[in-house]
Amino acid sequence: MNLNDLQNISNSFKNTQRMPVLFLGHGSPMNAIEENQFVQGFRKAASEIPKPNAILCISAHWYTDGTFVTAMDMPKTIHDFYGFPKALFDVQYPAPGSPELAKETAELLLPVDVEEDHSWGLDHGAWSVIKHMYPDADIPVIQLSVDHTKPPQYHYDLAKRLNKLREKGILIIGSGNIVHNLRLIDWKNINTVGAGWDWAIEAREKTNNWLLDGNFQNIIDYQKQGTFLQYAVPTPDHYLPLLYTLGLKDQSEELTLFNDELIGGSLSMTSVRIG
Repeated sequence: MNLNDLQNISNSFKNTQRMPVLFLGHGSPMNAIEENQFVQGFRKAASEIPKPNAILCISAHWYTDGTFVTAMDMPKTIHDFYGFPKALFDVQYPAPGSPELAKETAELLLPVDVEEDHSWGLDHGAWSVIKHMYPDADIPVIQLSVDHTKPPQYHYDLAKRLNKLREKGILIIGSGNIVHNLRLIDWKNINTVGAGWDWAIEAREKTNNWLLDGNFQNIIDYQKQGTFLQYAVPTPDHYLPLLYTLGLKDQSEELTLFNDELIGGSLSMTSVRIG
């Protein structure tokens, strides 16, 4: 790619006011078709920020060996789950992609080798929440994968290289869950908002305090924090997208929480807005 190509890509997204950054606790895929306080929270978050030129989503459900970015014109809607009603599988979110944004993202992340992908699409970590925020599917959406071979600090540091996109009207969304242990779900309270095991309550309280105090190093070093976070984060896939959001925070920016509830004993819907 030559200098003129890079200039054309950069010019395709005009400078705007600095966009906020979001981490969305996406929870069950059923949130895509249900009406509840959490989807209302997603809508409210969208209503309070400028309409983006495009969206870059880092989803827990694209967990790869290496780093990839979707670069197709029209990403497919991926139904990456099973055992749910047909109505959920019928949902399509036909947002366009953005090969231009994919190229710019890959360039910003150099020297990391980011491969353009033409086969993935939008998984439910992306479309199940974005469809509530922008139901007309008229905003281009691309996804950046999470490299499972890298440690938490790597992901936090990598995110900082994406900061330039915020000045071009790009909304960057991390999508996962801070507390996410499917093996320990309290099935009797699967839909009970506020239901949490003792360790989940402690994990929510501690991580919330660290978030609001700006103590991100404890969040990055979650594996050192004790048993409560070992239960809350048995695997890092749903946790690491949070680090992409936090890595984009400037020191002067405000961090706020919304949808801040436990559900089903071992899941948190806690979501974060920066800026």
